[in-house]
Amino acid sequence: MDYPLLNAFWTMCLIFLWVLWLILLFRIIGDIFRSRDLNNWAKTGWLILVIVLPFLGVFIYVIARGHGMSEREVAQAERQQKQLQSYLRDTVATGEGTSHADSLAKLADLKNHGDITEEEFQKAKAKILA
Repeated sequence: MDYPLLNAFWTMCLIFLWVLWLILLFRIIGDIFRSRDLNNWAKTGWLILVIVLPFLGVFIYVIARGHGMSEREVAQAERQQKQLQSYLRDTVATGEGTSHADSLAKLADLKNHGDITEEEFQKAKAKILA
């Protein structure tokens, strides 16, 4: 079995580029669906272009709409953060009808399911116990 080191390096580079290409392709397809400023026909046109002519379609999309991809990604992250904070406020809110033990149990359940991080758990726990 004769496979020189340079061929192994070249193979690794090609695999890396292929994975990078797939990640870029899926991010662009996700961005097409996430974009609120495109109507359905424009989304369909971009999808056809990206699927039928993948290399050319991706390059054209990045040139034409690449500047807004990061803005849409940040807006999506902000919406998710607001939804999480709203959910946490509603779930962990200590009202007249709930005891501290019930609130702590709900908070621990959220942490165990991975809905909140350890830091968020500690902040909410300190708020309940204060």
